[in-house]
Amino acid sequence: MARKTGKKKTAGKVAPKKSDPKKTGTLSTKTTSLAGRISADELQQRKKLAKSATKAIHELYPDADCELTHTNAHELLFATIMSAQSTDVNVNKVTEYLFQKYRTPADYANADPAEFEQDIKSTGFFRQKTKSVMGSAKKIVEDYGGEVPDDLDELVKLPGVARKTANVVLGTFFKKPTGVVVDTHVKRLANRIGLTTESDPEKIEKDLMELLPKDEWIFMGHAIIWHGRRVCNAKKPNCSGCTLNKFCPRVGVTVSA
Repeated sequence: MARKTGKKKTAGKVAPKKSDPKKTGTLSTKTTSLAGRISADELQQRKKLAKSATKAIHELYPDADCELTHTNAHELLFATIMSAQSTDVNVNKVTEYLFQKYRTPADYANADPAEFEQDIKSTGFFRQKTKSVMGSAKKIVEDYGGEVPDDLDELVKLPGVARKTANVVLGTFFKKPTGVVVDTHVKRLANRIGLTTESDPEKIEKDLMELLPKDEWIFMGHAIIWHGRRVCNAKKPNCSGCTLNKFCPRVGVTVSA
């Protein structure tokens, strides 16, 4: 019988698996810091601009906060998931009824999917949102004892939850500044004001985290959103009536209402 030959297997160290940014909450972009991308003079100008804009926004919106109605962490989490491609006003109309019907994460986890879809249909993308909300609720019940985790890495493990949603919940409810919420308003205003030139939300967040003091991350996320909704509209920003226009290098480029 012919003798089998082959390479002898040798023991060796197994290469560690690379962490998935989506599952760890870590900013996935490899973009270097602002100091590594812009000149020292420009960096100082942006920091000065950020400081001035922060002071002005505090004066404009001293009580700025999340406008999604909620009384506990899971209500805020589910409302934030449902707010994607919708408005807070619309979501609040839905949750006024929804939060009475479903009281605990277990209620959501055990809901009838078809019925839940109809409950949230007016928020749009209701099938995917149903999967995300019910999936998150099930994981909260099974893995976290029915309590929403107050940790970024754990939150982003929930279905339908990425950094933005996690930052909303951690900042608004748990008062933990883990980052800056970057939605369409923050993306637009951060560029118009001149705090960033990036278009990717994670890169924008990274720039804002570098320019703003950590104790301003939560407030500024909410306040910039307020200004975007009330004054700095996407198509017809009211530049002539904007008290921030003296800090805005884009004034005149956009259209005054």
